[in-house]
Amino acid sequence: MPVLQYRCPQCGKPFEELVKKYDEPAFCPACGARAERDWSGCVYSATGKPAKKCSGNCKTCSGCKS
Repeated sequence: MPVLQYRCPQCGKPFEELVKKYDEPAFCPACGARAERDWSGCVYSATGKPAKKCSGNCKTCSGCKS
């Protein structure tokens, strides 16, 4: 079970949540709103070089070009 980072779109509170699956919804502990995944740290391309403009979501990406 992974620990994922989230950020609440309503109040902006960042938090971590232990989830069973990656697509399981998480809710803000402060206000109860449905939270969005938050990405932090460096993102690297398949070549091992840091990506210049990467959102961290490979499903919506057209491929790393760095």
